[in-house]
Amino acid sequence: MATETETYIRTQVENGIATVVLDRPPLNVLHIPMLEKLDEAVESLARSEEVRAMVLQAEGKMFSAGVDVADHTPEKVGEMIPLFNRVCMALLEFPHPTIAVVAGHALGGGCELVLCCDLAVMAEGAKIGQPEIHLAAFAPVAAVRLPALVGYRAAADLMFTGRSLEAKEALEMGLVNAVVPADEVEGWAKEKANQVVSMSGAAQANNKVALQLGAAQGRQALAEIERIYLEELMKTEDAIEGLDAFIEKRPPVWKHK
Repeated sequence: MATETETYIRTQVENGIATVVLDRPPLNVLHIPMLEKLDEAVESLARSEEVRAMVLQAEGKMFSAGVDVADHTPEKVGEMIPLFNRVCMALLEFPHPTIAVVAGHALGGGCELVLCCDLAVMAEGAKIGQPEIHLAAFAPVAAVRLPALVGYRAAADLMFTGRSLEAKEALEMGLVNAVVPADEVEGWAKEKANQVVSMSGAAQANNKVALQLGAAQGRQALAEIERIYLEELMKTEDAIEGLDAFIEKRPPVWKHK
């Protein structure tokens, strides 16, 4: 099933994997109309019963050069920042695993979109970073996500200097999961997405909630994660099927419920 949200954003769902494409080449600059379309697309896919993983990628030579500077003006910034933050929260709270495909540079708001995905693959030669400080600004979403992903010291270096990372350094820092040749990034993401959707969708949804709680709260989250396991996961049909299949020495048949 393929659909299109008019302009700027393309979406497709196949075999449980939703693909969302930023489609404002060559730089995929995120202006307010494009952000509105992205918000609509992500929210719609989050409600779909077909979807069990999402891949976020881009058309053109860059993943995204960030949010349009024209939308940072005093007349528009009051609309743009809450909208952009809503898009990022929709990605963070997407009920299934998400994968960012960084085939070209991801800068500013483009970097923040990547930070809000669960997994990320980056092409050799691509760069990623938060250059906002060069405009006497800072990146609100990155201020939250970067310390969680790479630690305070590394996040402070990136935010205070506005420097961009080469793919290899981004990998070493833990900002992305893999660096591959440019013509292999989509294949890497597809293979990883297929691995994700081969598991129980119901279990993966609970898995994601537990991971995010653990990342945000550390050991303090354990009590809530235990509740999710006992009261939500163990009440799913797939949890029982997984145990039965193991005991009966047969492949499980997931209902994703």
